[in-house]
Amino acid sequence: MRVIQIIDSLDAGGAERIAVGYCNMLSEKITFSGLVTTRREGALKSQIAGAVNYLFLEKKSIFDFKSVFRLRTFVKNNKVAIIHAHGTSFFIAGLLKLVYPRVKIVWHEHYGARARQSIVANSVLFFCSFLFHTVFVVNHELEKWVKTKLPVKRVYFIPNFATLDNNSSQTLLKGKKGMRIVCLANLKNPKNHIIVLQAFEHVLKKYPDYSLHFVGKDYDDAYSLGLKSFVYKNGLDRSVFFYGSKDDISAILLQANIGVLASTEEGFPVTLLEYGLAKLAVVTTNVGHCSVIVTHNTSGLLFSPDNAVQLEKELIRMIENPDIANQFAQHLHDEVLFRYSKENITEIIMSKYKQL
Repeated sequence: MRVIQIIDSLDAGGAERIAVGYCNMLSEKITFSGLVTTRREGALKSQIAGAVNYLFLEKKSIFDFKSVFRLRTFVKNNKVAIIHAHGTSFFIAGLLKLVYPRVKIVWHEHYGARARQSIVANSVLFFCSFLFHTVFVVNHELEKWVKTKLPVKRVYFIPNFATLDNNSSQTLLKGKKGMRIVCLANLKNPKNHIIVLQAFEHVLKKYPDYSLHFVGKDYDDAYSLGLKSFVYKNGLDRSVFFYGSKDDISAILLQANIGVLASTEEGFPVTLLEYGLAKLAVVTTNVGHCSVIVTHNTSGLLFSPDNAVQLEKELIRMIENPDIANQFAQHLHDEVLFRYSKENITEIIMSKYKQL
C-alpha cells in the first residue's frame, strides 16, 4: 500500500494536524507513506516523522502546472496509488488525476461550514468531485451534504484523532498555576475569539488572578488587530496573552486547567481531543461535532457561540466547582482514549484504503 497525504499548508490548524497525524501513523503500517504540502510550510513541519517521504511544492498560483508535474513525478517515481487530499487541496489532486489517471483520490472534508453552503458556491468542488473515488467527512452534517450535493457514491464519516506530541521545546505560559484558561485556535473566522474575550472580561472582575492564553497562528490582519484592541481598551493586557503558532501543544495544555473553544462553525475539532488528552476542564461551543465529543454536564460544558453571558456563566461554574471540573476532565479523557484513539482510527482508515 502506497499513499500520500496532500495539504495546502503546515500551519497548526485542525486539518493540517490530521494530515500530519495520518502520514505519521501510516508510516508505521504501510510500505510508503508520504506528505505533500502545496502552498506554504509552518509549525507542523517539525512534527513530521522521519519515515515519512515529504515534498513541498511551493505552489505559486491556482493553475501552477509546474507544481502539478512535480507532484506527478513524485507520485510516479514512488508508485503511489492513493492520493488522500485534505480540504482545499482537492483541486491540485484533481489536476493530478487528469495528467496521471491511474491514481485514486480520497477527498477528506474538515470544513464544518460547508454543510450550510449551496452547490453554486462550491461549483469548482462539484466538478472536481467527478474525479473522486471516495470522500471522508468529519461529521454527519457534512456526510449528508456530500451525499446530496456531490456525484460521489462512497462517502464515509471518519472521526478525527489526536496524540500528545513529544516536542522537546516548551513554551512557558504566563499567569498563575491552576488559574489559566487556554484557547487553542488560529486567529481567524470562524474561531470567534472575541466572545471569549467578552466573557473573560467579566470573569476577571470576580476572579482577578485568572489569565487567558490564546495559542494559534496570528495573521496580523484586521481580525487579530480587533482582538488586541479589545484587550488594551479594556485593560486586559496583564491577564490576556497571545503566543502565536506553537509546535509544543502538549506542553502548553499541561500548564492550563480550563480549555475553551468558541467557534461559530466547526467540523470535528481536534482541539477538543487534545484538551481531553491533557485532562483540561472543557467549555465548548455546541456547533458541528462538538456536542458529540463533549456531553454537557458529563464531560464538559456547552454554550451557544453567540452568547457571551452563557460562556461567562459556564467558565465561572468551572472555576467555582473544581471537583466537578476535574470529574468532567477525567470523563472526557477516558472518552477520547476509548473512542478517538490513534489505534482505532488507524484500523478504520486502513480498512477503507484496502477497499480501494
